[in-house]
Order: sequence, then C-alpha cells, then structure tokens
Amino acid sequence: MNNLSTSLLPLAALTLGLTAVSTFGQTPPTPQAVSPYKLTVFAKAPAGLSAPDSIAVLNNHVFVGYGDGNAPDGSDGESTQIVEYKMDGSIVHTYIVVGHNDGLKVDPNTNLLWALQNEDANPNLVIINPATTEQREYTFGPTPHGGGYDDLVFRGCKVYISASNPANNPNTGPAIVTAAVVGNMVDVEPVLAGEASAIDIPTDATIKLNLQDPDSMTLDPLGNIVLDSQADQELIIVSHPDDTANRRVLRLPLTYQTPGGPMAVETDDTAFVTSSEGFLLFADKGLNAVYTLSKKAFAPGSAYTAADGGPFVGTLDLTTGVVTPIVTGLVGPGGMVFVNTSPNAPDYAPVGTKCVDQN
Repeated sequence: MNNLSTSLLPLAALTLGLTAVSTFGQTPPTPQAVSPYKLTVFAKAPAGLSAPDSIAVLNNHVFVGYGDGNAPDGSDGESTQIVEYKMDGSIVHTYIVVGHNDGLKVDPNTNLLWALQNEDANPNLVIINPATTEQREYTFGPTPHGGGYDDLVFRGCKVYISASNPANNPNTGPAIVTAAVVGNMVDVEPVLAGEASAIDIPTDATIKLNLQDPDSMTLDPLGNIVLDSQADQELIIVSHPDDTANRRVLRLPLTYQTPGGPMAVETDDTAFVTSSEGFLLFADKGLNAVYTLSKKAFAPGSAYTAADGGPFVGTLDLTTGVVTPIVTGLVGPGGMVFVNTSPNAPDYAPVGTKCVDQN
C-alpha cells in the first residue's frame, strides 16, 4: 500500500483514455463503473484528513486508515487517523495512531483491530478494542530484512505480516514473517524468504523470486496466503506456509490489455468474493474517498484488485494474471474488501481463519 506516485499517472491514464489529476489544480476525473456494476460514494475524507487506504469491517462498522501524506518510515513524527464509520457512512469514532498507518485487519478470534504503522522502517503495531475504544501500542525489534511491515493476515492460530521495503537487492531477508505479541513487543519469525523458489502459474516453470516490494496480504477462499509484491507487479500465493515439507509457492504476474498489447500492471489490495450477496468497498487515495461497488450477484470465489498502476479497479483472472478494468476514472485505488451480506456472513472482513490447527 505504497504512497501514491503521481509521476506514473499520466502515462497510465492515457493508456486507459482517462485524465489524471495533476498537481496544478486540474479537474479530477469522474469514476465510472461498467454495467452491471453500480458505483456510489461510501464516504469522503473528513475535514483535515486525506489519502484513505486500508479498510476493515467489523460488526457492520467500517474502519478506514488515512495516510495523510505522512512519512512511511515515521521519521516526521506525525500521527495518522483510523476512522470508524457506520454502514451509512456516518462517523462513529476516530482513533489516532503514531506513524503512517498501512495495514488494518480484524482478529477473528478476539474481534480486536490490528493496525500496522510505518511500512518503510521503524514499524509499530497498535491493537484497538472497538467495543471500548481502548488502544495499545507495541514495538518491534530490528527488522530482519531492514525495512518496515506493511500488512497482515490471521490464519489459524498465527498472524502473518509482510516484510516491506527490504534493504537488499536481491532480497536475502524474509518477505513474510509470523508475529506474536510478548509483553510490549512483537516478536517475529521468518516464514517465506524473499528469494524463495516458486512455480510461475502461466508458464508452469520453476523460478527464483526476488521480492522487492512485499505489500498487501489477504487469504484466498482455500486459506492460502496471497501476498502482493506491488512494485514487482505480481501476486505470490503460499499454501501450507508453516509446513516446509509441503509448502507450495506460486507466482502470478499481473497484466492488463492496452491498445498496444498486454502491459504489466502494479496492484495494491486484492479481495476475494465470499458470497453471491455483498459488495466491495475500495479507497482511492488521490480522490480522498471510499467507494461502494455493487451488483445483484457476485460470483463466489472470484477476485477483484485495485490496480494503482492503471489506475483502475478490475477483475483478476487467477490463471492468466490478466486484470480487466471495471472501474475507471480513478487516481490512486488501494485498500479493498468484500463485504459479505448473506444471512450467515461473518462479522468481519476481510475474512481470516480462526484459531484451529491449520497448515
């Protein structure tokens, strides 16, 4: 969930036939969704806040992290805000966290909200109890990869965190770690190496990774970890992450079709549809808004992604890696979740898995 790079926008916008926002006050683009999708504004950024990104949902409340343009390594000493909304877009509470918020997930075992700050260096974790509005900050020791931590997922009894902004190229450090809170600290252990071996899905070839931008994380419908290596323009899918004998690592390079042919594309969050009933929420950092994307029925198991390198939101083909735009006229799409509204839906999103024996 990197900060918006305006230098990449004009070329991408021309490719899609869009007009990007410039820093000279030009009229911002108007987001549009292709039929049969319907696009509405869920919430505009509150006064004084900007760059909405990570989104989490708990008990019909939506939590949005605002980056406010603060330094992603926390070096400016600034704080950012996490705003809690009702489903009608009205504000319930605003939480203040020290540093630049990036990762935001609900622990399905406790219904506590975990917020990660400072994805480039000097990371910290804040755990929030939305029922009481209490929050507590935890610190990390020196990071084994030399950067910060970006995002997290809850899978079984473990928490997995993406090890972002590695210091070395090739990345000889871990790309994914497990995390455990011990006292006032967060202890981490390496899980997936930045130079791990993987199978490339489109070609079926075995390759060696060099993950230079581990970023957003989620779980697919089978419980596999899906890591976005953002600047590398690829998704990494990890099954059986704790079982080294049976672990499988897959690479899915990401592209979209342009008039000149396929082009690699950088993406941020990916969301998997968990029910035919529901809607997508996604944030656009440049337009300072969170949007609702709906239709009468979604295909369970399908994937959607926020392609900040487009910029657009699109459907993702998990066999080819091709992203097909369905929402254009964007500036900096990033955070995204699917909200399941079926009768037996969980109280939280994105979906994690509870503490059971899961390899």
